[in-house]
Amino acid sequence: MALKRGLSGVGVQRNRSSGSRLPIAILVFFSVLAPLGFFVGRGLYISDQNSIQSDSSKQNVDWRERLALQSIKSLLTKEVIDVVTSSTADLGPLSLDSFRKGNLSASWKVIGVETSVEDNATSQSNQKATDFKQETSQVKEGKVLDDDHSHDTPAKTLRRQLREKRREKRAAELVQQDAEATVKLENAAIERSKAVDSAVLGKYNIWRKENENDNSDSTVRLMRDQIIMAKVYVSIAKMKNKLELLQELLIRLKESQRALGESTADADLPHSASEKIKAMGQVLSKAREQLYDCKLVTGKLRAMLQTAEEQVRSLKKQSTFLSQLAAKTIPNAIHCLSMRLTIEYYLLPLEKRKFPRSEYLENPNLYHYALFSDNVLAASVVVNSTIMNAKDPSKHVFHLVTDKLNFGAMNMWFLLNPPGKAAIHVENVDEFKWLNSSYCPVLRQLETSAMKEYYFKADHPTTSGSSNLKYRNPKYLSMLNHLRFYLPQVYPKLDKILFLDDDIVVQKDLTGLWSVDLRGKVNGAVETCGESFHRFDKYLNFSNPHISRNFDPNACGWAYGMNIFDLKEWKKKDITGIYHKWQNMNEDRVLWKLGTLPPGLITFYGLTHPLEKSWHVLGLGYNPSVDRREIDRAAVIHYNGNMKPWLELAMTKYRPYWGKYIKYDHPYLRSCNLSE
Repeated sequence: MALKRGLSGVGVQRNRSSGSRLPIAILVFFSVLAPLGFFVGRGLYISDQNSIQSDSSKQNVDWRERLALQSIKSLLTKEVIDVVTSSTADLGPLSLDSFRKGNLSASWKVIGVETSVEDNATSQSNQKATDFKQETSQVKEGKVLDDDHSHDTPAKTLRRQLREKRREKRAAELVQQDAEATVKLENAAIERSKAVDSAVLGKYNIWRKENENDNSDSTVRLMRDQIIMAKVYVSIAKMKNKLELLQELLIRLKESQRALGESTADADLPHSASEKIKAMGQVLSKAREQLYDCKLVTGKLRAMLQTAEEQVRSLKKQSTFLSQLAAKTIPNAIHCLSMRLTIEYYLLPLEKRKFPRSEYLENPNLYHYALFSDNVLAASVVVNSTIMNAKDPSKHVFHLVTDKLNFGAMNMWFLLNPPGKAAIHVENVDEFKWLNSSYCPVLRQLETSAMKEYYFKADHPTTSGSSNLKYRNPKYLSMLNHLRFYLPQVYPKLDKILFLDDDIVVQKDLTGLWSVDLRGKVNGAVETCGESFHRFDKYLNFSNPHISRNFDPNACGWAYGMNIFDLKEWKKKDITGIYHKWQNMNEDRVLWKLGTLPPGLITFYGLTHPLEKSWHVLGLGYNPSVDRREIDRAAVIHYNGNMKPWLELAMTKYRPYWGKYIKYDHPYLRSCNLSE
């Protein structure tokens, strides 16, 4: 106080002495120096306060981090913490997703290190989002100061407004770039979807018809799909006791089923089909809203699929059985023809039952054919087609062998319809006294109880197997089918003979086959194997050591139906003895199943000469895609398979090749209603 009073005393004295200078000095001080000192002091004070607050917040953050780290270390091992640390360090860039909603809060998501090609379009926006996050974090650190704007100066308020505008502009840019990146991604996805095969995804769904790429049966398929889904929802409606919806579904289901009927193409549908589809679509949409449950729908569809598969398997077995039955059944018209001819034959006097030119039967210089059949009409086609295409019919001799039941009919037909100048002879296989069970293994095996059980016992375990049905063919019980292995015994005076099946048609002169050099082989036949089918392993059981030691599984198979046999070489190599040996070994059917081709492959193994394929074209009884040019070039076409040309199940496009050799105006054919 003394100091202040002293100073003030001195000042008074100076003021008194200076006079008029004092008011000017005071005015200068308050107008210039005082405001400058105030702003400098205020700035220092604020900086000190900011540093103090930042230091205190940093200490608080460090204290929290240490506390959290101690808690984590007490729970996790050092190895786990290291893995988490390294994984966190490897995280990729961050992208802002909250700007889509106009929210500027720090809502971030982590994008993995592996990014697709489309992510390159958003890399710049992600980087700017990261920068913006850092800026907002810095803004948050000064939140304590920025929240209170009551004491801001006009200059500071202006700067704050500029910062807010800059942040809003940055946010708008990020949103725009993010939207552009999304559009690019969507366009890329659309392009990828165009590359997907639409046949896999389907052109329509069960709720609405797609107008794009309409197929001829798209409406039919849509209705079938609707019916399937209606059945699913019917079962679910019953389960959930939705009686009103159940009744509506059943009504629409019956309407759609009646409208669909047996239609397989859109052209077969009635005009009301479109209305039924719309009505069904509406009730299905209603059912989906009330009843849809992914688990339930999936379970019902799976159950329906399993039931359908069982039905398909059952129908396949039934179809196989019926087709085999139809293939081996003689049509009523042909049976009628055989009976009428048989009656006429036995009414003939004995002297009129003989064929002319019987002296040709053992002449080795002529062209001899062997034909074993119990079908009069089929045998007539073979003979007629051969004679009509022969250059010199007078040099051809036909040896027919049939059974006792058809012996009279076969004789009567060719007595009434002689083959021109060619010679013909008909024999009864039951009159071959040398063909008995003591000589022929097949006859002996057919008399065993095991074979009778296999063929005739209905409840036999194997009778249900569709693969065995064709081997229960009645023809395998007939010696007509096995007589081909006894040709030298049937025709001891002949050197060569051409064997023909009764389901073939001859289209060209066959005399050239007698001049083919078989090169010491016994059998001349056309091979049937391709790259990987119709080889020996298809017919023989190579798990049996007798088969695997003696035969090559990749050896090429060949066809019965048109075979030129050298009977001299046959006798030298004792072909019939080889056949008997293997037939005896197969008494329990472990080497091959029943039939004549497997034992033929074994018997003539290494003894078959391959003929040109144009001699013999096969498949007209089962293959609908045989090349027509091959058929036209073929010398013999073969209807091997179940679809024989005399059956109703024959393929229509192949029937004319066979039918043109039948005289449908014949009185016997007309009386039995045989027509084209």
